Amino acid sequence: MDVFARLESYGERFRLEREPAPGMDWIGCDRLLDPHSAELGRVLEAERVASGQKSDHATALTVMAVYAGTVTAAALLAWALDRAVVDMRPENVAIRLSPHHGFEAVALRRPYTRGVGLQTLVSWVLDEHLLPLAEAMRVRTRAGQRQLRGGVAHGCAAAFCIASRRGGDVDLLEQAYAEFLGASSGGLEKLGEVIRLREGDREGLFYLRNTCCLYYTSDEAVKCSSCCLDSVEDRVANYRRVLADGVVPH
Repeated sequence: MDVFARLESYGERFRLEREPAPGMDWIGCDRLLDPHSAELGRVLEAERVASGQKSDHATALTVMAVYAGTVTAAALLAWALDRAVVDMRPENVAIRLSPHHGFEAVALRRPYTRGVGLQTLVSWVLDEHLLPLAEAMRVRTRAGQRQLRGGVAHGCAAAFCIASRRGGDVDLLEQAYAEFLGASSGGLEKLGEVIRLREGDREGLFYLRNTCCLYYTSDEAVKCSSCCLDSVEDRVANYRRVLADGVVPH
């Protein structure tokens, strides 16, 4: 099984289209790093309409969390599983918008992996992609930098946590996350914590956020399972129920 097929086997959020077909409404992710671009405006407006957010800054925080947890998540999982680094530099990535919360599809213009080190992964995913995007949204919407980076931290952790509950080797993924976090930039280590839980014969990794994406202020009016507005004790208890039921929360 090649790396892209293996990624897709962990669920739709890790599926990467290769060489996006012309004529479809793809948005180049490099355009999103310009805080004044029409493309960034389209992404924010699509999420505002889909989820019914009430403010620009709440919309930005929601977008940041879901973007980091879907658009670039495959690169983190590919590295964790195979030590293969997918080229996730923004100029190599395109997205399609969805009428629903999140994105319709993620594509690579040049679909290849390289056997380069962890620092390259951190550079391509964080330094050149997610952190500049967070800064662009801060400028555009005045959302707080710490909260935006909290979305980055949450989305990155989701790659390891969700895979751990979809058949991934929990030991391998826990170690890979620790290595990634140790090499990461942007102060992600201060913005949340990955914990390991077991219920019966089920085990998995879960994330405890220290920041809020304000999704509860949308028309959906629900909190994320990792929401810092709930106590750590309540979140852990909920995660244990989820694990016992075999459900994979967002």
